[in-house]
Amino acid sequence: METLLSIFVGVGLSAACGFRIFVPLLVMSVASLTGNLTLAPDFEWIGTYPALAAFAIATLFEIAAYYVPWIDNLLDTIAIPAATVAGTIVMASAVSEMSPFLKWALAVIVGGGVAGTIQGFTSITRIASTATTGGVGNPVVSTVEAGGSIVMSILAIAVPVLAALAVLVIIFFAARKIYGWLFKRNRLQTQHE
Repeated sequence: METLLSIFVGVGLSAACGFRIFVPLLVMSVASLTGNLTLAPDFEWIGTYPALAAFAIATLFEIAAYYVPWIDNLLDTIAIPAATVAGTIVMASAVSEMSPFLKWALAVIVGGGVAGTIQGFTSITRIASTATTGGVGNPVVSTVEAGGSIVMSILAIAVPVLAALAVLVIIFFAARKIYGWLFKRNRLQTQHE
């Protein structure tokens, strides 16, 4: 049961990495230092004061940078691979009672996959916002993403089962939205031919 809960924690934190890369790491650091999260042995460094300081500074810079016009779109180009790596790391650091092979397979496939999928969806949302509002709507998108990352990170630590269910709902709606967008684009291309 404890292993399953740690997987749910990892899934929730990985999803949070899809919204903002450093927020979940900051929340993990605080939770570990306060005794609310036990990290896997190889990842105990996340729960140290130097890591806390580094994650706090990185979080502030990341959140602020998404409010700068056009920088936000530039950040999205590197955010998908970075979020995938961060999602992999947070999943691996949350799960400890598992063989290394299974742990890393789970971390890469589920953790990295969830983070990359959500980051991909947020990137598409920002592109749509830029195209329809000329970038004026992007601060609203950035605020929702930062808030989503904070809420999901805290939820993953406090109520892991609810966080995992929220991730399923988010991915379901993101997949529907992406599929609809691709279907519409494909249909328009077919009409023009």
